[in-house]
Amino acid sequence: MDDLARLAALHGVATRYQPAEDVTADVPEATVRAVLGLIGVPLDTAGDVRALAEAAERERAVRLLPATVVQWRGEAVPQALAALPPGTRLRVAPEDGAAERDWAAELPLGVHRLTAEAPDGRTAGATLIVAPDRAPATPGRAHGLLVQLYSLLSERSWGMGDLGDLAELARWAATTHGAGFVQVNPVHAAVPGTPTDPSPYRPASRRFPDPVYLRIEDVPEYAHCPERAALGELAARGGRLRREVLEKGALIDRDAVWELKRAALELLYAVPRSPERQAAYEGFRAGQGAPLDRHAAWCAAAAGEDPAERADFHAWLVWLTDEQLTAAQRTAREAGMAVGIVHDLAVGVHPEGSDARTGPFHARRVSVGAPPDAFNARGQDWGLPPWRPDALEESAYAPFRDLLRGVFRYAGAVRVDHVMGLFRLWWIPEGAPPAEGTYVSYDGEAMLAVLVLEAHRAGAPVVGEDLGTVEPRVRRELARRGILGTSVLWFERDWSGSGDPLPPGAWREGCLATATTHDLPPSAAKLAGAHVELRDRLGLLTRPAERERAEDAADTAQWLRVLDGLGLETKDEEAAVQALYAFLLRTPARLVGVWLPDAVGDRRPQNLPGTWDQYPNWRLPVADETGRPLTLEALTASPRANALLSAVREGAQTRTAPPGARPL
Repeated sequence: MDDLARLAALHGVATRYQPAEDVTADVPEATVRAVLGLIGVPLDTAGDVRALAEAAERERAVRLLPATVVQWRGEAVPQALAALPPGTRLRVAPEDGAAERDWAAELPLGVHRLTAEAPDGRTAGATLIVAPDRAPATPGRAHGLLVQLYSLLSERSWGMGDLGDLAELARWAATTHGAGFVQVNPVHAAVPGTPTDPSPYRPASRRFPDPVYLRIEDVPEYAHCPERAALGELAARGGRLRREVLEKGALIDRDAVWELKRAALELLYAVPRSPERQAAYEGFRAGQGAPLDRHAAWCAAAAGEDPAERADFHAWLVWLTDEQLTAAQRTAREAGMAVGIVHDLAVGVHPEGSDARTGPFHARRVSVGAPPDAFNARGQDWGLPPWRPDALEESAYAPFRDLLRGVFRYAGAVRVDHVMGLFRLWWIPEGAPPAEGTYVSYDGEAMLAVLVLEAHRAGAPVVGEDLGTVEPRVRRELARRGILGTSVLWFERDWSGSGDPLPPGAWREGCLATATTHDLPPSAAKLAGAHVELRDRLGLLTRPAERERAEDAADTAQWLRVLDGLGLETKDEEAAVQALYAFLLRTPARLVGVWLPDAVGDRRPQNLPGTWDQYPNWRLPVADETGRPLTLEALTASPRANALLSAVREGAQTRTAPPGARPL
């Protein structure tokens, strides 16, 4: 192995990778050098490389402890400790600040500080993560809805879906159709500006929620605001925005919605709070500590305001949003949902957002994405700065722990987007094409242990989005720790054998099973081939349209034959959509999710990967089969929606695990 490869391996930077099972590709040397520099290993000459590699190897050979040690509750002592010299003394400083103690077999759960003193006088310190052996399980099997919240407008919302709409949807789904959960898009804080980035997967902060989702009328100070006429005018303008979307086909205009809501919230901020409300706010702000202070100051500065004068307003907005998120989860559980609201944790943040700009934990001049593969020959650049693995280790994973605690505060469960990123991410240096990136490894066991620990503390299950290329060891480890995967019907084939669709009994139990996602065509579009026509119109096809149509039609026809063979009716589009979900209910999957647009025949994807301004990503309301937008009230009254969800409820009540099902 040459010196650069030795050095890169010591720092978790790949010099080769496998884009396919039988293919190995080399990473450009310039990429390896650039990425090493971004994590604090500057390289100027060949001599530097050899000297740095040798120094790192010597340091690793003599150190007593790795940077982080994970102890899974009930499992053997970690290998790093078992290999210590006999007579080494281990001391633990507990997370809660209690007195330091000697190592014991049954340590409290938490993130502690471990020190070691060897008989020869060597000493070392490490972060010690003591975690349960598994994340909480779902309370039995459950079915539920998947929805992009902004797309769900009620007769009360101001131009886009809000948290009041989420609560109403959860109540209806639970009481009418026995749903156990509603999964929503990330509600992380967006980057201010006009126009703002509409993608919920590229937020300013993953730690704090976005006040654009507030229902203004549900803010307690609304009832006591003396500016009723001004609030009424703002609400009327919000109603006009809603009608523009629902009646005239306008796109959801997040910026226009926020302009109105911000004006209303300025009025409500001026309303004196009751002593109880003020105490609750002060308690929230104190509990969130410095991270909230930094985020609020950044929000003020980004809005062109003086942080010293205006940070409190932005912190107050976070508190209000946290209150309504908590209320939505409470409504869901009180309506009978076993899980409640499943919140989505995006894989990264905007490079100009508060998370990336107010701390040392994100790398600069680099973004994450995906290498070239069979589906995208050029690779992908997501424009998201990655965590620095060295900074995470040095902080005992504090920002990751804070992030998880923030999301779990109001979640019945959490979906982790691109969960493989706990183990490695594809880094693309600034100015390089996606194909010239490389994988950077994280301490996957430590990241997973923190996730399981915080899920345990919240009593909430975790769903990992593990679609695409996943190292087999990663998927095994996720399953071992109770992290559910994600299985999409059209992708579930016997890829290592015949390539045929997997029968229900061959599906894994430990997953959320669904027919489609926000990045894929709705089921009606897939059945009709409409998604191919859409990509053809936009010039996105990389092969002749006739070939794309033929291959897609053959794929769909094969699945329809499977459904027919199981006695599931596919005589028309609506029946075929019901059959897809009936199939999912015959698998052993712990969770089955119904994409809400499927319930009303919507054919438009919420996001079309590979497009920016060619398609209205993240700005479409839920619509019926003709493309006519539907309110929440119209959707809950829809015969088609109620027929599908009634069939799903009936199937869920009678389903049993098929013989031969693969375990979690």
